[in-house]
Amino acid sequence: MYMLTEVEKIVRIPPVELKEDIDKVIDNLTWETYEGRLGEDKTFTVLIRNVRTVGPGRIVHGDGAVYQTVKFDQIVFKPRENEIIEGVVVEILKFGAFVRFGPLDGLLHISQVMDDRVDIDETNQRLVGKETGRYLAVGDVVKARVVSIDLNEKNPQDSKIGLTMRQPGLGKIEWLEEDHKKKQDGAE
Repeated sequence: MYMLTEVEKIVRIPPVELKEDIDKVIDNLTWETYEGRLGEDKTFTVLIRNVRTVGPGRIVHGDGAVYQTVKFDQIVFKPRENEIIEGVVVEILKFGAFVRFGPLDGLLHISQVMDDRVDIDETNQRLVGKETGRYLAVGDVVKARVVSIDLNEKNPQDSKIGLTMRQPGLGKIEWLEEDHKKKQDGAE
């Protein structure tokens, strides 16, 4: 889920940077320090804008750098358990598929793709249902539910997010459209 929030943080301005345009330096250091990072509140900062200084900066004895308090608006992404996401399959492996949603990837284990037995077609990079013939390939858009979250604070790309598509209303978008059409044709 994406959220727009306002936060107050501290930016360290090295002594070398103090002779530059300070507003530009503070903007750049804020982006470098916080954008693309996982915060203490387990939110992933996607975008920062509207950086403002709060009061005078502080100099720490023996450091020489200025520690400046800043406020800024940020767009953050925070996956939640049981949230329904829409994403794109970015990789197929022997044990399942990785689905990119927002700035993170989640694992759709082979057992969670569909109710059918799933075989791996390594040549064509697909997961194929044995009875239905339905397949999942790189580039397919899917709806899935988040079933587990283990966020890695040091490297957000190494986070472990588990997904499932084994319930009504979830799956590859084409499958959902086919099922909806069959349902409507059967009702007529």
